[in-house]
Amino acid sequence: MSPRRRRPAATGRPSTRRRTRRSGRQQRADDRLLGLLVAAVLAVALVVAVVDWLLVHWWVLAAIGVLAVLAGGVRLHRKQQQARWEAVRAQGLRYGLTQLDALHHTRFEDAVRDLMRRDGCRDAVRVGGAGDLGADVKATDPYGRRWVIQCKHRRNGLAGSAVGTPDLQVLNGTARQVHAADVAVIVTNGRVTAPAVTFAEQQRLHVVDRHTLAVWAAGSRPLWELIRAVPPPRKPTSLS
Repeated sequence: MSPRRRRPAATGRPSTRRRTRRSGRQQRADDRLLGLLVAAVLAVALVVAVVDWLLVHWWVLAAIGVLAVLAGGVRLHRKQQQARWEAVRAQGLRYGLTQLDALHHTRFEDAVRDLMRRDGCRDAVRVGGAGDLGADVKATDPYGRRWVIQCKHRRNGLAGSAVGTPDLQVLNGTARQVHAADVAVIVTNGRVTAPAVTFAEQQRLHVVDRHTLAVWAAGSRPLWELIRAVPPPRKPTSLS
């Protein structure tokens, strides 16, 4: 039998390499910490230097403050001027039927919203679109009444399809229950069928047909003065 080979004795080199790797990582960590400390010291020194300089040159802070006040004043003046121009534009807003007929249906909803704003409904907003649940425009009038308006635009005006009872049924089903309307209105630049008008009267809905729309859009009278049986004001105002 051949003699057994002796295993070489451990030399200790692996442990030396491990110690070397650990010391290298520790050195890098120490270097990063030292770098952070140096950066912090430099930042503090810079802040102190800036503060000392500003204390000596105090007029710089005063000048910056004056410029900030002037800039704020200019910005406020521009906002006020824009608001005044918007108010003037809204007060003079007029539409002809030919203009309304030529609009896209979404722009027709915008026009109805703008007319409500002209009449004093500052919160009037267009909400029409997919999933609007029968409400294209919502607004609160100066008397506190909540208006929900469904718009039916007909590109061909009177020659287009008539607004029928199903359209009124959608409005009747959601205006009060979903949108908490005090006044539920359907506005169209086209025709409305006789059964739809009867249904609206039975359900306390309001129909703004082409004729009423022409009077409303071309004049300065608010919509609540042009339709009958509008609920009484919710709150007293200077207009009541």
